[in-house]
Amino acid sequence: MQKEIKTLYFSATGTTEKIVTGIAENIAKHSGGNIPVGNIDFTLPEAREKIFSFNRDSLVIAGIPVYAGRVPNVLLKFLNTISGNGATAVAVVLYGNRDYDDALIEFRDILESNGFNVIAGGAFVGEHSFSTTLGADRPDEQDMAAAADFAAKIFDKTKIPGEKTAVVVRGNKPYREYYRPKDQKGNPVNILKVTPKTSSDCIDCRLCTEICPMGSIDSDDVSKITGICIKCCACVKKCPVGAKYFDDENYLRHKHELEVAFTGTRREPEIFV
Repeated sequence: MQKEIKTLYFSATGTTEKIVTGIAENIAKHSGGNIPVGNIDFTLPEAREKIFSFNRDSLVIAGIPVYAGRVPNVLLKFLNTISGNGATAVAVVLYGNRDYDDALIEFRDILESNGFNVIAGGAFVGEHSFSTTLGADRPDEQDMAAAADFAAKIFDKTKIPGEKTAVVVRGNKPYREYYRPKDQKGNPVNILKVTPKTSSDCIDCRLCTEICPMGSIDSDDVSKITGICIKCCACVKKCPVGAKYFDDENYLRHKHELEVAFTGTRREPEIFV
C-alpha cells in the first residue's frame, strides 16, 4: 500500500473536485485513516506554472473534465510536465451526461506516458458546464455512493502484492476527433472564439477574474476578455448576481440541442479496475 494519497485535478465549477476528493477520502478511510491525503488543484493558471513530481510511494487520484469528448487541449502542455516516477494512479474524467467518448483512454495514456502506473479508471457525471438542467446538481448522492464503491475496489487492488495490472478502459485508438456542434443545416460550426458577455447587473466584485481558469478576464474591466475562453462557465455559474451570459447563436443552439437530446436520460458512472 502507498504511503500517501494525492489528488490532482482541474475543476472550474467544483464537480471534478467533488468526485476526486471523495474517492481519495474513501480510500483513506479503508486504510484506517493511516494514509494522509493531500490535494493539488491545478485549475488556476498559477498552479500550472509549477512542476509536480511523484514517486512509488504515492497513490494519485487524477481528475479532469471532458471537453468535446476528449482531454481539454489547453491542459495537454501542463499534463505532460508532470512526472509519475512509478507512482500508482487512478484516471478520472467527469462529463456532462452526453458521453465521455475517448477522454478516459486518452487521459490514461497521458498518465502512463508520464511514468504513472494507472491501475483504475472512472467516468463520472457532473452538471454540464453550459447548462443547469443537463446533469443538474450532479454529482449527487448516487454518484458519491458509486465513487465510494470505486474507492473500495481501488483499495483492494492496491493491497495485491507485486506490480499491479494496468487498467483497460473504454475508448478508441486512434482517438476520435473533438466533438463539434453543428448549425441548422448540419454543418460543423466553431465556437472556440465565443466569449461571455457582462450585463448591467454586474456589481464589479471581480470574482470572475479570480476564478477564470485561463486568467482571461480583465481585472480592471470585467467585461473584457483578454485571453482564450474554454467555456467552462465558472464565471457564469458563480457570478453572485447572474451578470455573465452567452448570447452567441451557435453556442445557444448547441446548448439547446444538448439539453433536448441528453437531459431525459441519466447516464451512470462507469468504473474500470
